[in-house]
Amino acid sequence: MNPDTVIPEDTFIKIINFADSHPEAGGVGVKMSDGSGNFLPESKRAFPSPAVSFYKIFGLSKLFPKSKRFGKYHLSYLHEDETNEVDVLAGAFMLIRKSTIEKTGLLDETFFMYGEDIDLSYRITKSGFKNFYFSEVEIIHYKGESTKKSSINYVYVFYNAMIIFAKKHFKSKNAFLFSFLIKLAIIFRASLSGMKRIFDVLFLPVCDIAVFFAGFYFLTPFWESYKFHNPGHYPPEYMQYAVPSYITIWILSIISSKGYRMPVDSKKLFKGILSGTLIILVIYSLLNEDYRYSRMLLILGTVWALFFAWLIRGAFTLLKTDKFSFQKRQKRKVLYLCNNESCEKLSRIHKQYFEQDYDSIICLNPEKKLVDVQTINKNKMSDIVLCVDKFSYEEIINFITDKKIQNVKIEIGYPDKGFIIGNSEIFVQDNIFETSEFNLNKEQNKATKRLFDITTAIFFLVFSPVFILLTDNKLMFLKNLIKVINGELTFVGYIKTYDTEITEKLPELKNGILPPVTYPVFDKEEAKKINFRYARNYHITDDFYVVYKTFDKISNKKL
Repeated sequence: MNPDTVIPEDTFIKIINFADSHPEAGGVGVKMSDGSGNFLPESKRAFPSPAVSFYKIFGLSKLFPKSKRFGKYHLSYLHEDETNEVDVLAGAFMLIRKSTIEKTGLLDETFFMYGEDIDLSYRITKSGFKNFYFSEVEIIHYKGESTKKSSINYVYVFYNAMIIFAKKHFKSKNAFLFSFLIKLAIIFRASLSGMKRIFDVLFLPVCDIAVFFAGFYFLTPFWESYKFHNPGHYPPEYMQYAVPSYITIWILSIISSKGYRMPVDSKKLFKGILSGTLIILVIYSLLNEDYRYSRMLLILGTVWALFFAWLIRGAFTLLKTDKFSFQKRQKRKVLYLCNNESCEKLSRIHKQYFEQDYDSIICLNPEKKLVDVQTINKNKMSDIVLCVDKFSYEEIINFITDKKIQNVKIEIGYPDKGFIIGNSEIFVQDNIFETSEFNLNKEQNKATKRLFDITTAIFFLVFSPVFILLTDNKLMFLKNLIKVINGELTFVGYIKTYDTEITEKLPELKNGILPPVTYPVFDKEEAKKINFRYARNYHITDDFYVVYKTFDKISNKKL
């Protein structure tokens, strides 16, 4: 299971019961949705044969999703709410029978990032088992941002994994055909991606160049007729050299003022054009009088440039395009469904990120467990934060995947941990030292930690004839165990930072033999954060893991 997944509480009960009732099942996958509640088609897939891959690469699977021939890659002809036998399990969540793994072997490390789940799924079916898509469990998969699907890097890494798969499992003739097809796809997709990027970068500047030149093309004869009663007053060099020079300076000035960055900002656009005009006027004043054509034409051209550059972007805004349009910043209206204390903690995190664009709507201890859609739409909320201390994960997932909720970001708040997660967004408390709730302050955890220390020390003493051979300083090893039993030391303690201001905020703890992490820490700031996280998130498994991984250092002097 990926770390960027959220699952209902009864997930393992349901999926294990399903696997138990289907002994032929080597592996089971589940229905996955992203953080916005959209179904992820990779929840159910077919093996990427040359034909299936061809239909996917060249878009036929999108054109004919219900076709059993063309829609096979994501098995889009199978309903997402129906359990079915499938070829491929998604690596984000797969339950695999132990006997299956013993027969197929583990994940193949030849694959990097992509393809290893397809390879393992293929080996499962070749071993005589079946793979199932189990629709009765729905989870959220936030999908990591390691590679963007529109990037050339993603295209290369993903399709290269398919080549590895083909060479491993297909006959040489089919593998060659498949590899050729994939390489063709890489070139095709990379070309599209490259052209798209070039288009995104050059579209607005090219539009501006055309509009600016058109302005002088129409304004010049008008000004010549009005001022000099002679439409050909200015020499051809004016349109050939002077006007292109003006336009070049304007474009460079807009670029330097970040006027072409998305979303479009009218202030940066106007700043670029006006600063460009100022530069032109300065240069104009230094030129020989023969090349000083007309200040008035330059001013008229500036007005034209300001108006029509704004008009182009305004047109895209009216058309509601994602790019090239003005993006009006709206205040974030956030509804917190949690208690008073949790709401205060989470709102602090949001304020730190949204700053002036933040307008909190606080719902404290709501009577209804979840607000209705009509209330959400009526208040035009931008974010809804569901606290894990008030709702079950099943309720949260059902709320996120509710198709009636539109244009609202639904986030999960962890007030005790100091962060909020949403689709492609993670808001983390900037200063982790602000929180004052520590698991190590809870009496139950104190008792558990002490019990762990005593039982572990006694265990090491009983078997000391064996363990002592694995330590460097045998006498110190025995002394430390006695001190742990006496309560003078604890196995895992804070790293000394000599920062009394932070140390005083932490729960009291005996000196430790081992640090809370299994790697050396040399940075004082990092040590403070490690201590703080250890105290705040403490669980007995932390101590068990540290002792298990760094047993040989128990013979060291205390921290």
